[in-house]
Amino acid sequence: MAMSTKLSVAIHILSLIEIGPPEQVNSELIASSVNTNPVVVRRLMSKLKKAGFIHTSRGTTQTYLLKKPEDISLYDIYEAVELDREVFNIHQNPNPDCLVGATIQTALEGQYKKVQQSMETELKEIALSDVIHQIKQKET
Repeated sequence: MAMSTKLSVAIHILSLIEIGPPEQVNSELIASSVNTNPVVVRRLMSKLKKAGFIHTSRGTTQTYLLKKPEDISLYDIYEAVELDREVFNIHQNPNPDCLVGATIQTALEGQYKKVQQSMETELKEIALSDVIHQIKQKET
């Protein structure tokens, strides 16, 4: 099962915008750093812009954060880029004639909800600045 990489790519984008010179950071440079297609980067940047995290401009590149990294939690970023916010989804249409199939969804819903809430609580405690600090430590 593949998990979404939108959160980590969005954090990568925001970190590069904060660390890199604003006049040099564009979707092509970011895509090169992420090692993905610029279209993927532009889609995520659009969501980040809509969430009020970044300013972008066409023509003369001016890309920068609109909020301080310490004021952006990883949960804020997660909320901006993950349309389907459930970490785990329960498979649909199990066999209702089977004891497990008839009850598995109910049995898992509460457990998965606890895991989701725990993850969200943890993401709220981590600021983008924490990630950027770790990145900058690597350059020294």
